[in-house]
Amino acid sequence: MWRVIWRPVLLFLLPFIGYALLLLLRRTTPFASRNWSQGTVSTLTLAGLVIAVIGVFLFGVFAERHLGAYVPAHIENGTLVPGHME
Repeated sequence: MWRVIWRPVLLFLLPFIGYALLLLLRRTTPFASRNWSQGTVSTLTLAGLVIAVIGVFLFGVFAERHLGAYVPAHIENGTLVPGHME
């Protein structure tokens, strides 16, 4: 369940992480407010949203598909049989 939440969040944060790494490679302080102007943050936010939407779409398109019917969890002879695909 957490994978559903963390995957888009990490995709959204990629531009911010990349920009911070670029600032570190340029030997500037990544936490200085002059490096994070309103235009920079807006651009990174839009880029993060685009990357997250495209990433979620691609994960959905290329996800592993199971053919067949789902058999829900049930109890047989007093033991729990987990749900599975048939």
